[in-house]
Amino acid sequence: MTKTPRQFPNKSLQGKIALVAGATRGAGRGIAIALGETGATVYCTGRSSRKNLKKNSARPETIEETAELVTAAGGRGIPVRVDHTIPAEVKKLAARIQRQHKGLDILVNDVWGGDPLTEWGKPFWTVNLDNGLQMLKQAIHSHIITAHYAAPLMLGRSQPGRSPAIIFEITDGDAFYYRGNLFYDLVKISVIRLAFAMSRELRKKNIVSVALTPGFLRSEAVLEHFKVTEANWKHVGKRKNKNKDQNSKDQNDAPNDFMVSESPRYIGRAVVALATDPKVKNKSGRVFSSWALAREYGFTDLDGSQPHWGNYARKKYGKYKICDDQFYSYWVPGLIELVFPDWF
Repeated sequence: MTKTPRQFPNKSLQGKIALVAGATRGAGRGIAIALGETGATVYCTGRSSRKNLKKNSARPETIEETAELVTAAGGRGIPVRVDHTIPAEVKKLAARIQRQHKGLDILVNDVWGGDPLTEWGKPFWTVNLDNGLQMLKQAIHSHIITAHYAAPLMLGRSQPGRSPAIIFEITDGDAFYYRGNLFYDLVKISVIRLAFAMSRELRKKNIVSVALTPGFLRSEAVLEHFKVTEANWKHVGKRKNKNKDQNSKDQNDAPNDFMVSESPRYIGRAVVALATDPKVKNKSGRVFSSWALAREYGFTDLDGSQPHWGNYARKKYGKYKICDDQFYSYWVPGLIELVFPDWF
């Protein structure tokens, strides 16, 4: 049942300390700003900084810009340039957070950067192996490294009586299906499994671990591709509906899928919904979608809508099975937990 659309109180996360790893653009930026909207202090990390941004850089966004947007939204944004594939840099970041704020409440693992490395439509034995291995390093190793150093900071903040600390693993898709490229598939499934595995080792702590997916994300790159802005993107669909020429080469002629897209703030509000839910521990170890959480918690996208990529995709392309209760029933209890029920 869909709840009446609502937004979250401005200061519902005031006093909370968050780290968004990969906050430069896309989902990471949307999440960081949404946390700022609720008063959180947000460490915005990534590699793209004004200090090292080159004139020929592929994208213009920087961590400093994200931090400023967080502050403008009502929180406190702190930009820190970090390469999350380098353990020493992440360790240094963790030491800074501990020194400045005595711990961490929210970790968002959103480091990705794999789009230019992904070769669609090619079998694994023909793709560039170096690119594939680099993708695993950027989007899996970085998440493990960051969680390794962030978890001890969260243990100190997860005392009884406090709301749970929470780790978010940002993925693509809420099901176990193949994702079109071997390395891309490994990344997106692995971070879901990472959220589950961490949840098992954190099950006796006041820390939650979940995976979260957006739908068709209207990122900066996607807006640029269709030559629109967040303010006028819907006009693209109107142009398509008016254009009956199937041979048109108009780059602004967006596919129908684009009209069910969501802004990065939508998944940001999904993060806020979970971070402010006192019963969020019941969700630990599972993967959730922005569109399903919008129905559960009642939040909306920037334009007041509740885009539902899952329903749209099933109607247009066919039904697929998501990770549901039956699916998770095969995961717990596992043999190791039956043999050693008191481990950890």
